[in-house]
Order: sequence, then C-alpha cells, then structure tokens
Amino acid sequence: MAHQVSDHQSHLPVAQATVLTLPPSSQTKDLRSRWTTLDSLLCGAFAGAVAKTVIAPLDRTKIIFQVSSKRFSAKEAFRLIYCTYMKDGMLSLWRGNSATMVRVMPYAAIQFCSHEKYKKLLGNYYGFQGKALPPFPRLLAGSLAGTTATMLTYPLDMVRARMAVTAKEMYSNIMHVFLRISQEEGLKTLYRGFTPTILGVIPYAGITFFTYETLKKLHAEKTKRSQPYPYERLAFGACAGLIGQSASYPLDVVRRRMQTAGVTGSSCRTIMGTMREIVTQEGVVRGLYKGLSMNWVKGPIAVGISLTTFDITHNLLFRLHQTSFFIH
Repeated sequence: MAHQVSDHQSHLPVAQATVLTLPPSSQTKDLRSRWTTLDSLLCGAFAGAVAKTVIAPLDRTKIIFQVSSKRFSAKEAFRLIYCTYMKDGMLSLWRGNSATMVRVMPYAAIQFCSHEKYKKLLGNYYGFQGKALPPFPRLLAGSLAGTTATMLTYPLDMVRARMAVTAKEMYSNIMHVFLRISQEEGLKTLYRGFTPTILGVIPYAGITFFTYETLKKLHAEKTKRSQPYPYERLAFGACAGLIGQSASYPLDVVRRRMQTAGVTGSSCRTIMGTMREIVTQEGVVRGLYKGLSMNWVKGPIAVGISLTTFDITHNLLFRLHQTSFFIH
C-alpha cells in the first residue's frame, strides 16, 4: 500500500509538469488567435451597446436640435425630454435605439477589434511589439479603426438619424426606413453625409483612442500598476471623449443635417453648402456647435463606459482563456 501511494505521488508532479511545459501546437495557437479576434468583436459590441443605451435619451435630444433651427439651451433640451415623456411615454425617449443597437454593436465591434489589429500591425512595423506605441502610430491606429468601422456600417447610422427625428407613424421599424429611403430618395441617400462623417471620424477616433491609450501609459509609468482601476478607466475615457468630440463636432452637425435633409426640407447636399446654410441662418457658435454642451455631458459618459466596459470584459475573457488553457 505504501509503495502504491508513493508511486502515485511520484508520478503526479511529473504529469503536471509535462502538461504545463508542453508548447502549444500550431492548431492551438491558431485557435487562440481566432478566439482573441472573437473576444475583441464580442467585447466591442457589448461595450457599444451598454454605452449607447445609457445615453440614448440625451443622444436623441441632441440630434433633434442638430437638425432644426431652434436655439439650443439646457433648459430647452430638458423641456423637450419632459414633453416627449409626457406625450408618448418613457419608452419614446429611446425611440431609434433599436436602430442604434443594430448600428452601434457592429460598429463598436469592428472599431475595437480593428484597433487591436492596427496596434499590432503598427507595433510590428515600427518595432514596438508588445509595447506601447509612440504618439503618431497611436493616433494613426485610432483613426484607422474609426474609419474602418464607419465605412462598413454607415447606412445604419443614416437610418438611426432618420428614426430619431421623425414620428413613429412615418417609419414603423428599421426595414421600413430602408425601404422608404430606397424607393423615394434612391439608394445613394443611404450614404448622404458620408464624406463629413469620415472627415469627422478621423480626428475623433484618432484623438479619442490616442488620449485614452496615452493616459493609461502615463498612469502605468507613474503608479507602476499595469492595469488601472475601473473608476480610473472611466475618468480616462471621459477625458478622451471630451477632447475627441469637441475637435470634430461641427462635422457631426453637418452630417446630421445632410442625413435628415429628406425629412426636414433642407436643400443642401454638399458639406460647404450645408455649413454655409447653418452659419448664415444660425451663426458659427449657435449653429455649428449646437448641442455641444450636451455632448460634453453625454459624450464623456458614453466613451468612458464604452472603453471601460471593453477593457474589463476583454481582460476577463483573456483570464478565462488562460485558466482554461492551463487546466486542459
């Protein structure tokens, strides 16, 4: 009996050591690589959905002011929210959110996943594998990620804007918006406002990701902690959103005007024509920056929640995969 026990004990560490030190096969490496991409897509979609749902009423209100000639103020914004609630109920504040989810989940998934890929590609190109990128590649990675996501999901943003500024009697659901726009205004309308969107997303996504990654890098250098606490991530994301959205806001107003021209009666179809119309009728600050103060509230909240949710869920899934890998 003693011999059997000692024999069993002597073999156990050897078996464990063999399992832990065996190099993963090429098939296992490929599987882990695919799971990393899938993780980024899932975490990005979840992060975008959570962030946009939280700020949906403020987002809808901002769009309504952006596409109208009404003067924006915090008092008028909250009056609009209150009147909408009293007239159509609480759920009306989230009108268009289904279109937002259809658009923002693939958009956020593609943006976050492509950002991770661009960071690796640029890191390999500039010789910074596994390290924080220098400033310019860091900015470039964010801009490329935002551009990639926008190009692939733009029609969904167009549909979402239409649903946000119209009564439910006009468009009953997402497919109805697609069908009516295609039949009455042509398929090209689905890409109206695309140019100012791309011109706006390049500095917005670039500055947002650049600021967030830079703050995390500075934090790690100062505190010697590789991972910030959740509230620190929220603060970094809020700063990133505030700076990024402020830099590109006028182009956001222009694209909303162009997207909703078919239902608001605007005759402008070009960026400069739309800008000229806005400045002439409403002025530079009250026109091109209309609703910016609300963006300073909702933008940092949304970006902070989105970036924090992505980082936390991505790190959690990575740890789960590591645990699963070592167990098996």
